[in-house]
Amino acid sequence: MRRLALITGASAGIGEALARVYAARGFDLALTARRDLRLKALADQLGDEHGTKALILTGDLADDGVPDALLASVAAAGRQVDVLINNAGYGLPGTYASTTWDDQAAFLKVMLTAPCELTHKVLPGMVDRRFGRIINVASLAGLVPGSRGHTLYSAVKAGLIKFSESLNAELRGTGVHATAVCPGFTYSEFHDVNGTRGQVSQMPRWMWQAAEDVAETSFTASEANQAVIVTGGPNKAIATLAKLLPDGVARGLVRGQSARFRRAD
Repeated sequence: MRRLALITGASAGIGEALARVYAARGFDLALTARRDLRLKALADQLGDEHGTKALILTGDLADDGVPDALLASVAAAGRQVDVLINNAGYGLPGTYASTTWDDQAAFLKVMLTAPCELTHKVLPGMVDRRFGRIINVASLAGLVPGSRGHTLYSAVKAGLIKFSESLNAELRGTGVHATAVCPGFTYSEFHDVNGTRGQVSQMPRWMWQAAEDVAETSFTASEANQAVIVTGGPNKAIATLAKLLPDGVARGLVRGQSARFRRAD
């Protein structure tokens, strides 16, 4: 039986690109998102191209019980999760005070609680089988100072990075790899959904990456058991600069640029 990769947020963008990468390398898939028609179309295409068998698991990770339901569906199909890719995510525009707590709580469930829960529940089986791959799709935003607007986004991504680093250290020698992937601006629907397409379109072309490139880099880094990988040369340079600059200077630079890529209304 081929190994199975469970990918959240698989209907578009980096998640869809990761599904294509793993299918091309002989994995079967469990694809989850809120839009089942897009998942089915992707599953059909990958089945035709690579003979991939795919489970379609729709659900909103903001809802209680959805992580358990996803894993129960995988088990009911007689499968196990060999690769977990926590990719589902979105941006919540506005300043912290201008948003509702219900929206922020849902954001935290999708972006942080669900990845941690899914990881916690698949990890024992991976360790027992001495094989597993966990990819947490974080962001360059988790490696640079926080900006105005989208208040919890950078905080959550920084949390995923630290979470992955700790897992990577704990799992050394077990055959299970844990990796945080930190892309920057990526061509996808992400900015259309959160209403920032107008702002981010002002960013220079050299700052953008294709989702396919991010996915290939993610696969390679996971197989090499890298704890954290920043995708793309410009993003690596920005992450390095953020470490080297005095904190006050780095914060000032991000603060001055944040209006170009964050909605604070």
